[in-house]
Amino acid sequence: MKEPETPVNEEGRLKVLHSLKILDTDNEERFDRITRIARTLFQAPIALFSLVDQERQWFKSCIGVDQTETPRSVSFCGHAILENGTFHIPNALEDERFVDNPLVTGPMQVRFYIGQPIMAPGGECLGTLCILDTKPRGIGQDAIAALCDLAKIVESEIASLHMATVDRLTGLSNRRGFEILGEQALNLSQRTVAPLTCVFFDLNKFKPINDEYGHDEGDKALKIFSEELLKAVRESDIVARLGGDEFVALINSDTELTKMVVDRFNRSLAARCTVENLPYKIESCAGMMRYDPIEHPYLNALLSATDKEMYKLKRGR
Repeated sequence: MKEPETPVNEEGRLKVLHSLKILDTDNEERFDRITRIARTLFQAPIALFSLVDQERQWFKSCIGVDQTETPRSVSFCGHAILENGTFHIPNALEDERFVDNPLVTGPMQVRFYIGQPIMAPGGECLGTLCILDTKPRGIGQDAIAALCDLAKIVESEIASLHMATVDRLTGLSNRRGFEILGEQALNLSQRTVAPLTCVFFDLNKFKPINDEYGHDEGDKALKIFSEELLKAVRESDIVARLGGDEFVALINSDTELTKMVVDRFNRSLAARCTVENLPYKIESCAGMMRYDPIEHPYLNALLSATDKEMYKLKRGR
């Protein structure tokens, strides 16, 4: 068996994949509909929309298999993302790269594979839309063209999902994106009994920046704030701009460690303002609340409680 090689742009590819926040999310009809069509079109037992992560391939949509992921080292899709076009294996038993692959010799008994790379809006390859069969088979050009068309629909859905959930100015999640990711974070925290702390940020004296220096300068201040906030948190944390000068973060830590994150952020933000030689300060008031499943049965309850904490601090300034 030959393990798939690593793409030359692997670091950037993974960064984009993780930034989309699509890994380990629930099934979505928009993608399941496409894999159902693909399986019917090819009259095959298995159709997948697979995302290739660092050590695994994870199935955002899978029709015909029970598992949701396999090791990347044995994946056909790990090879497919190296291609510029369609990756086709007519008979895995006749291909030295796959003849002793566990997906071929094991219970799945894969013989035929065809996969079309799925590209991010920026051109990075995220994974594939693929078809698998337990018997060898050829493929015609019309069928390949149809798979390419379906893959383009998947790409369009990813792009629209990204645009609908991302704040255009800062690149952070917007309110809708935060609601989607935040509910998932709360569910995970509840299942694993892992600490989760919400921080609600409200910029201080932001209106005078717009009034005195103009809205372009106000936009610059918001971008700087978001950039420094992203630097202060971990990749597993969730950061969003709710609108205007309000930001929120869900930190995978207890309140004590979260206070350290916020302090580090405030120091880096102050240093950035000095380096940029800004004629104003970018500062915020931050309310903090640890997630409690009983007190906060849903995300908006946690957000509302944290918002109240922020305003208590703001009134006391």
